[in-house]
Amino acid sequence: MQWYHITDPKDHQLDELAERYRLHPLHIEDCRTGRQRVKADETPEYVFVVLKAVDKKPDSELDFSELDIFVGADFCITVEEAECRAIAGAVKSARQLADPKRPDQIFYRLIDAIVDSYLPVIDDINERIDDTEEIVLARPSPEAVQEILGLKRSLIGLRRVLVNTREVGVQIQRQSGTLIGQDLAPFFRDVYDHIISSLDLVETQRDLLSGTLDVYLSSLANRTNEVMKVLTVLSTIALPSIVISGIYGMNVKGIPYLNSPHAMWIVGCLMIATTVALLAFLKKFGWF
Repeated sequence: MQWYHITDPKDHQLDELAERYRLHPLHIEDCRTGRQRVKADETPEYVFVVLKAVDKKPDSELDFSELDIFVGADFCITVEEAECRAIAGAVKSARQLADPKRPDQIFYRLIDAIVDSYLPVIDDINERIDDTEEIVLARPSPEAVQEILGLKRSLIGLRRVLVNTREVGVQIQRQSGTLIGQDLAPFFRDVYDHIISSLDLVETQRDLLSGTLDVYLSSLANRTNEVMKVLTVLSTIALPSIVISGIYGMNVKGIPYLNSPHAMWIVGCLMIATTVALLAFLKKFGWF
């Protein structure tokens, strides 16, 4: 049994292995093209599987890397699209724990390690959602909306990968007994359970983000209502003074106290009295 791990899809060794083990040209093209969806293709001689590992970028965005696997009766070929910590960890785990004489065990260790690598990413997203909820409740801001939209994009990408990986898990369980040993069936069912659990967590987080966005919009609407309420109260309080000053500013005769030497003080006291009376009226009806 031979395990070939290729770190450069353009390596000519891949062409030599394709000729030796009669690998389909379309599968070789998938390895070199990259950006394939997670999938599993079966042929009489081997199973071709495309997996996606995930890493977190410094800017908190998710970076998906592809690992292509050919599993035959007496060989295993892995093609790494780009350098990725999750893939490196999966390969290391397979080298340490898998039986080097069994390609199906190597494949199990690889898919198990990659599926397990999703959990730290999901936990990190969950912590970011908690922090965002606190920010939205305390001080809603456009930055919080950007964080929510960024998290939603990450969850959409992660969900797409998990849904396709779930389908791969179903196909691999059907394959048990031929190229995949029957003794590994319980282990692949366990991997499938981990995929379902991760998918459930992602769905829950999507619901939490939608709720957080609704809370943000509600908070923004409440703040707008509070601002409008304050402006309305201020405008209402100023209304008596505006009316009185407008009346005494008219150039007509017959206005009381217009010619009095104490007209300024009288008008000022009248404005203050009407304003205080209006404040008492608004307070009684609970405007503030």
